[in-house]
Amino acid sequence: MTNLNNNQIPGNVKSIHLIAVCGTAMGALAGVLKDMGYTVTGSDQGVYPPMSTFLTQKGIQVSNGFDTENVSHGPDLIIVGNAVRRDNPEAQKMLQMQLNYCSMPQAINHFMANGKKPLLVTGTHGKTTTASILAWILHEAGLDPGFMIGGILKNFNSNYRIGKGKFIVIEGDEYDTAFFDKGPKFLHYNPFMAILTSVEFDHADIFQDLEHVRQTFNTFLSGISATSTLLAFDGDENVLDLLNDLQCRVVKYGRNTQTPWRLGDISVQPPWNFFEVLKADKIFKRFQTRLIGEHNLFNALAAIAVAENLDIPIDVITGALKTFQGIKRRQEIRGRKRGITVMDDFAHHPTAVRETIGAVKPFYPDGRIIAVFEPRTNSSMRDIFQNIYPLSFDSADLICIRKPPLLQKIPAGRRFSSEKLVTDLIDRGKDAHYFEDTPAIIDFLAQEAESGDLILVMSNGGFDNIHERLLEKL
Repeated sequence: MTNLNNNQIPGNVKSIHLIAVCGTAMGALAGVLKDMGYTVTGSDQGVYPPMSTFLTQKGIQVSNGFDTENVSHGPDLIIVGNAVRRDNPEAQKMLQMQLNYCSMPQAINHFMANGKKPLLVTGTHGKTTTASILAWILHEAGLDPGFMIGGILKNFNSNYRIGKGKFIVIEGDEYDTAFFDKGPKFLHYNPFMAILTSVEFDHADIFQDLEHVRQTFNTFLSGISATSTLLAFDGDENVLDLLNDLQCRVVKYGRNTQTPWRLGDISVQPPWNFFEVLKADKIFKRFQTRLIGEHNLFNALAAIAVAENLDIPIDVITGALKTFQGIKRRQEIRGRKRGITVMDDFAHHPTAVRETIGAVKPFYPDGRIIAVFEPRTNSSMRDIFQNIYPLSFDSADLICIRKPPLLQKIPAGRRFSSEKLVTDLIDRGKDAHYFEDTPAIIDFLAQEAESGDLILVMSNGGFDNIHERLLEKL
């Protein structure tokens, strides 16, 4: 068996199989490899749209379920997704046959980033948005960037691009790499420039506590070379604590008066957000964007700082911010019925929920913000944030909390209680309601929602297609 560390993938690879191909990034990688001319197959459990449709359109044969037969033909290379356990039958067969295999980051390094300058975006929050803005700015500057990002960019209708230019934008994930490599994915990349947006406790299935998360980010930051540049957010104490004794050049962005790149005055004029950027205490430029919320303006600020460092003209950056269409599932309007707007968002961490609700409120002043939340991540289904979530919904006018759909995955004594969250919200004076399932939420909102209201649906999953079903019911 050959675990191809250090990017030692043979040059004569023709056929590639991806185990757990239906993840967002793995599916994108399969698309990249197909576009590059390789024979690509894949397998996964629960193969369903939109990823199944995407892979079919690409001409990639996907097997529903894991089976030794899927790798028995002996592909030249197997890429193993991080959801795959060692006892997976295809992984077992791969090891038995001594086939070449590698992780997803290793494959991205070899097939996409080799010979390019990686622009790596890391952090607990804001990675996808920041990376997407940066990729669009580079594209508008004519730099033909590649990118691999954990969300569908509306400007490209894709979450990947091969690109012939010298830069590649990569969303650097702190989650573990594979069953044979429990280190974080972002340790595999050697960034030309990196962005660090935030450091908070998340991914409770692999991290023990906040200190464990900090140690992981510290390992990454300590490994950035002296010739590279790190853009670091000044509004996060955990980030600031990790910036000591780094060998790379460090540039801060945020709001502090000593920070080189600062956010200035903000003016909300729906659908636009106007914001001022200061560089070294002088006005750099006033920008406009459809991005909602101060947190997204900080994401834009980081991308602007990197773009300026790459000598992209100000007018190009300005135009790109104005024409950036956003990312699917990030404050994405799914439809309007009876004057009621239904919005989809990926928020699930308590900080993301709080920031998202607070961000949309100024843009919908004539109605209520109805927050609908489904806890379904490995962290949100555990009780670690039980006493923090009640503080995340203060800006909402009406709150609907669903029972977590996959609680059986969590040990009995550590499960999150949606009923307790609703009780705590009511104790804080909020109009909050608990629901056993999705149809009950749909029925309630169909009766309760009024013209002018925004229904903000927050989940990292499909939420039983609640958006379309709710719009039909309305």
